[in-house]
Amino acid sequence: ISPNVSLIRTGERELATAVLFPNGRDPEDDSKLPVLLDPYGGPHAQRVTASHNAYLSSQWFADQGFAVVIADGRGTPGRGPEWERAVRNDLANPPLDDQIDALHGAAEQFPALDLDRVAIRGWSFGGYLAALAVLKRPDVFHAAIAGAPVTEWRLYDTHYTERYLGDPNATGLDSDGDAGAAVYDANSLLPLAADLTRPLLLIHGLADDNVVAAHTLRLSSALLAAGRAHEVLPLVGVSHMTPQEVVAENILLHQLDFLLRALGPNLEASAS
Repeated sequence: ISPNVSLIRTGERELATAVLFPNGRDPEDDSKLPVLLDPYGGPHAQRVTASHNAYLSSQWFADQGFAVVIADGRGTPGRGPEWERAVRNDLANPPLDDQIDALHGAAEQFPALDLDRVAIRGWSFGGYLAALAVLKRPDVFHAAIAGAPVTEWRLYDTHYTERYLGDPNATGLDSDGDAGAAVYDANSLLPLAADLTRPLLLIHGLADDNVVAAHTLRLSSALLAAGRAHEVLPLVGVSHMTPQEVVAENILLHQLDFLLRALGPNLEASAS
């Protein structure tokens, strides 16, 4: 795999963004391609770097016929303390808004990006962001793959979570007028379950000791209670990031199949 990647800046916040096209395709070719956002989008991890190996999985998806967009928004490292602290008490809105800004900014520079066929995939925090995207902004995102997603921050590691969201049991208001339980409720995916209108695939290793499988099970339960159709792929004996090559390969193939099914009607409508 050889990345066909352009590193650009997008939006008013000059977001670091990578855009990948199928190998052999000229980035100036403006014939339309479905778009796949492939972010991490959270603290402690940069995705947009001048590194060949950073884009291999994304390029594989691009070679299947997608324009892939990766962006590092607010909360990600590398742009100073103020940038990282922009997600204090809000791990949802700044990261999601920046992914949307990056998408639109990339489409301005590369008209081949078809904004009527946009999917998003992610793992861990990226899985949280992907599920959030179709729950809150179905006008932008038409399908999502959420791998090992954090769905309820009360279930996640307190050492990590309280750094950003504070104590969930706090009762007093802080200087910004935020309270512990209200902050956690505002960042949870569970209250949004009834808003799902787009295809969503949840993937989770049942042996995950980082983002425990209860995250996906609780979101799936909430979606079912709300009568919202979705798909769940449980990975038996698999932890947070699978080391099994056969499993990893087949997860990619399953994701591709889901994307082709989810965007298929739009593909046919666009062709007609």
